[in-house]
Parts: sequence; structure tokens; C-alpha cells
Amino acid sequence: MQLVHVINRGVDKRKIFMDDKDYIRFIHDMFEFNDTEPVQINLNYYLQKSSDVGRLNIGTEKQEQRKPRKLLVDILAFCLMPNHYHLLLSPKVENGIALFIKKLNGGYAKYFNARYKRSGALFQGKYKRVIIKDEAHFIHLPYYIHFNPLDLFMPSWREREIKNHKRAVEFLEQYRWSSHLDYLGKKNFPSVTQRGFLLEFFSGSENYKKSIKNWLKDLDISSIKDWVLE
Repeated sequence: MQLVHVINRGVDKRKIFMDDKDYIRFIHDMFEFNDTEPVQINLNYYLQKSSDVGRLNIGTEKQEQRKPRKLLVDILAFCLMPNHYHLLLSPKVENGIALFIKKLNGGYAKYFNARYKRSGALFQGKYKRVIIKDEAHFIHLPYYIHFNPLDLFMPSWREREIKNHKRAVEFLEQYRWSSHLDYLGKKNFPSVTQRGFLLEFFSGSENYKKSIKNWLKDLDISSIKDWVLE
């Protein structure tokens, strides 16, 4: 399995998500465009409110009539930040990552420009990517990606200077725009990600949850700077 960390920023580091509607649209697009079929084939996909958890999830009006998607990539983990996004991907078909990102960026930019009555590029040139070849580096990435929201709350986490780890953990559990909650076993956007590989690696959601505080204390970003693409 090839694992690739992808990051893309807004042009001039501008915000690419202005409100919850934008975040939800991008997450919907991650699901919608992760298909070898042309975009228009899958117009039956939509966002619906889940009655059991009260959160927006991906679904279709008639599940029995839905044509199964043929995925371009496995989306192992993601995190959306106000002016950039992180994805941990594994290609399912030849050039799967390039095709997926082209559809994702293009579709979201078209929506964003129409909504905010702007024109021109939304993203900062070609996306950055790095292939993860060493398990010693890979093991850090899901945590790094999921910890990114702490930049909005306690940026000192990057220097391992967190005074209150409990508050850090609580903040991450309140941040919707990543796959972190789904890995904790809390349904958020479960249809978007393919979590089997990482959950096996973590030995399940409970072990992943138990490891969070230790990783917050021990994660040395300088040791993986070539793989985090910051």
C-alpha cells in the first residue's frame, strides 16, 4: 500500500473555508469526487442529517439504487483548516491521487468562486505531496494531521509546550472538520474515510483514544519536518 501525505493552501494563504457551509461542502466533495466516474454521474449524492447522532453525513435518497463508487483513492485521514487542508491518501487506480485532487480542487473552487462572487485561482499552485516509505515516519502522520486544529487553540503544541493536555484533548474532540472523531468511534463523517487500515494499525478506536495524550506530549515535529510539508 502506497501512502501519500497531501497538503494544499489557499492562494496567498487566504482562507478557503469561511463558514460551516464551506467546510461541509468540501467534505461532501471529498466523497462525491472520489469516484472514477465523471462528476455528473453521481449527482444523486447529497448531505443528510443523521437521526441517531444529529450530524451531517453523506448519503443518498435511494441507497438500493445507488451505483457503487469505484474509488480513486482511499482517504485514510483528513483535516481541514481555515486556509489549507491535509489528506493522507492511498491510490486505488493509476494516477488516482492526481485525478482525485484535480476533481476536488476544481469542483470546490467553482463552488467557492460562485458563492463569493470572485474569480481566479483559489489554491496556491500545485498541491504538495510526499510518499511515506518508512513506518517510523508514517506512525506520526495521522496524529500530526489530527492535531493541526490545535494551531487555533494552543499553537505551543508544536513545541511540546502544552500546559493543559486535558483541554487540548477536549478541543480536538469538539473540532468537527477532521477524521479524528471518526477514529475515536464518534460518528462524524464516517462515509468519507476508509479507516480499516489505520484502525488495525492503532488496534482499534479505544487504543487510538488512549494514545492521544502521550502523542501530544511526545510528538517531535522537527523529526518529521520533511513529511509534514509545512
